[in-house]
Parts: sequence; C-alpha cells; structure tokens
Amino acid sequence: MDSLEKISEEVANCKKCGLCKVRLNPVVGAGSPEAKIMFVGEAPGANEDRTGVPFCGAAGGILDELLGKINIKREDVYIANILKCRPPGNRNPAKEEIKMCTPYLDRQINIIKPKVICCLGNFAASYIMEKFGLKSRIQGISRIHGSIFDYRSLFASIKIMPLYHPAAATYNINMKPVLEKDFMKLKTLLPR
Repeated sequence: MDSLEKISEEVANCKKCGLCKVRLNPVVGAGSPEAKIMFVGEAPGANEDRTGVPFCGAAGGILDELLGKINIKREDVYIANILKCRPPGNRNPAKEEIKMCTPYLDRQINIIKPKVICCLGNFAASYIMEKFGLKSRIQGISRIHGSIFDYRSLFASIKIMPLYHPAAATYNINMKPVLEKDFMKLKTLLPR
C-alpha cells in the first residue's frame, strides 16, 4: 500500500533527473496526512534545500501569517511542491523535470485526498488544473488568483484555488492585501 513515508523514501533516493546531483536535501512535503487543504508550490528554494522543509524561508513566513489570519495552523494543512528538488538559482522548472517529478505529487494527493488544493503560482496552477481536467480554464495567475474551480468525479469532489505565490509579497508589499483577500475567500471553503 502507498504511503507518505514510502514516497519520502523514494524521493530521497530519486535519480530521475539531474536535480538530484545539485540538491542538498529533497523537499517532499510536510503537514497533516488528513489535511482538508493542500498547498502546492513550484519548487524548493535555497532555505528549503538547506533544511528539507517546505516554505521555511520568507515566503513561508508570509504563508504562516496568511494561515493565521484565517485561524488555520500550518500543521493542519499539507504543503508540497511540483518539484521535490531545487532547480539551480531558483530557475523555473523544466518540462522534463515536471514530468519526472509530478507522479510523486499525484500520489501525495491520492493519499491525502484534500477537499481544497491551493495552487501557489503559475506552474502549480497549470499543472493542477490540467491534471483535474481544467486545462481550458488556465490563464495567468494574475487573472485567475482567488477563483474557485470545481472538480468532481465518482471518487472525489475537490475545490481548486489558484493563488499568488506568497513570495510575491516579499518582492512587492502591495501584494499582501491581495493575498489576504484571497485567503479570506479560502476560509469560506472550509467545512464549518
């Protein structure tokens, strides 16, 4: 049977792409295996590569602050990335890297079975929306952030919500109110 522990072990030994040669630590994911909300980012940054913990740098501080504003603890959500290893210089993920790495994310989603998936940034939004049959709805994050898309199948009902990456607020303080407004919308999706 599949498990988050098994995925962690596989990622630790993964050699599917060249990123394994330049990483310090893979960043598999963290949080509650029973999370109702899953956040999916792009790839680990320098702090994450150093520690193996997702969203532990400045963007993580903003994410924690945003979660606090809607009374959610970080340990009650699950946080993962499209890529499990840091691309050198924080460059964008390559298509081939995404193709090789996303089966791990797909398995994490299958195990956790979140009710809401928040896609942090363009790469996460594109991948998740395409995965859940919403390819025709993909637009740049500046157009679809805060929108809520429904995915339904015989086995699942998931709300998909693209959001700006919290790092946007570290580069531009004017982005913080936009993120706060979107997180208030996220709060309305939570089971009472």
